[in-house]
Amino acid sequence: MGGFGRYLAAALAARFASEGMGMAVVLLAVERTGSAAHGAFVLTAWMAPHVLAAPLAGTAAARARRPRLFYAGALAGFTVAVAALSVLLGRAPAPVVLLVAVVGGTCGPVVTGGLSSLVAGLLPAGPARDRAYGWDASTYNAAAVTAPAAVSVVGAVLSAGPAMAVLAASAALAAVLAASLPYADPGAGPSPDAPRAGLGAGLAALWRVRELRAITSATTLAFVGIGSLTTTSVLLATGLGSPGAGGVLMTAFAAGALAGSLTLGRMTGVAPGRLARWGMAGTGVALAVAAFTPSVAVTAAAFAVAGVCDGPLLTATLRIRSEHSPAAVRPQVFTLGAGLKITAASTGAALVGLAAAAPPWTLLLGIAVLQLAAAALHALVAVRGPVPAEGVTERSAGSATAPAGPRTPGAP
Repeated sequence: MGGFGRYLAAALAARFASEGMGMAVVLLAVERTGSAAHGAFVLTAWMAPHVLAAPLAGTAAARARRPRLFYAGALAGFTVAVAALSVLLGRAPAPVVLLVAVVGGTCGPVVTGGLSSLVAGLLPAGPARDRAYGWDASTYNAAAVTAPAAVSVVGAVLSAGPAMAVLAASAALAAVLAASLPYADPGAGPSPDAPRAGLGAGLAALWRVRELRAITSATTLAFVGIGSLTTTSVLLATGLGSPGAGGVLMTAFAAGALAGSLTLGRMTGVAPGRLARWGMAGTGVALAVAAFTPSVAVTAAAFAVAGVCDGPLLTATLRIRSEHSPAAVRPQVFTLGAGLKITAASTGAALVGLAAAAPPWTLLLGIAVLQLAAAALHALVAVRGPVPAEGVTERSAGSATAPAGPRTPGAP
C-alpha cells in the first residue's frame, strides 16, 4: 500500500472512531447510569476543546521537527482517551470522566483537519491532489455512515462497552498507520533557520486570504444548520408518524454525501469555490423540499439528494485550504477550519434544542435557509478584493510534511 493509500486507511480508521463517539457515549451512559444527560455532558466535554485546541494543534503540527511522532502521538492520545472512557464512564467520579473527555477532545482537531493537511505533502499539486481531496472527504462520509451503524449493532449484540472498545481499536489502528506514513523525506519539516508561524498566524490567514475567508465564513454558517439536522430529523420523523425513522433520514443524508464526494467531489475541472457554492445551494434546496414532503420515504429521498449536494462541499473546502494556505500555517488553517465548523455545529444543536417545540418543518426550512445564506455569503465574500496579506498569503507548494519546492502556477 502506497503512502496515500496508508493515509486514507489511517484517516478512515481515525474518523470512524470519532464519528462513533456520539452514539457510543450516550449508549454507555444510559446503560451504566440510566441517564442520557450524563452522556450529553461527557460529549460536551469531548467537543468543547476543539475550537480552543485547533490553533494549538495546528501550530504544534507546523513546528514539529518529527511530524511522525506528533501525528502518531496525537492519535495514540485519542485512542487512550476513548479506551479510558469505555472503562471509566459510569464508574469513576464525574469530574474524572469529564477531564478524560476534555483531554481526548484536544486531540480532535488532529483527527479532522490536521490529518487532511498531510495530503499536500503526499501528492504533487495538480489534478491528482485534487482527486485525492475527494477521496479524503469520502473518509468522513464513509465514517459517518458506518460508525453509528457499527456501534448500534455491537451495542445491541454485546453492550455499549465493547462498542466503545471497537472505536478504541480503530483509533489505535489509525495511530499505527500514521506512524508508517512517509514523513521522513529529505528535508521534511521546518528547517531550524526557518521563521516560525505564531499562534495567531493561522487565524490571520483565514481572515486575510480572500478565498480562505470566504469558505470559512460560509461553511461555519452552513454548519450551524447541519449541526441541528440530527435532532430535526428525529422531530420530523415523529411528526410524520414514524418516531424511529430519524436515523433512517440521517443515514440517507450520510449515504448521499458519500456518493456525492466520490462522484461530484472528483470534478477537478470545476473551480472549488464554485463547487462549494453549488453544494451549499443544492443542499438548501433539497432540504427545503424535504420540509414539505408527505411521507418518510419521500423525505428520505430528499435527504439523500441533500447529502449528494453536501458531499462535494468538503472536497472543495479541502482543496481551497490546500491551494490558498501559506505553507507555514497550513496545519493551523486546516485545524482551525475544522474547529470552527464543529463549534458551529454544536451551536446549531443547542439552538434546535431551544426551539424543539416549533413545528419540525419550520426547523428544517430554517436549516435550508442557512445553507442558501451560506452559499450567498460565499459568493459575496469571494468576489470582493483581497485584504492585503502582508506577506502571508502567497501560495506555496510546500507543506508540513514535505519540503518546499519550486513554485508551480496554480499550485498551493
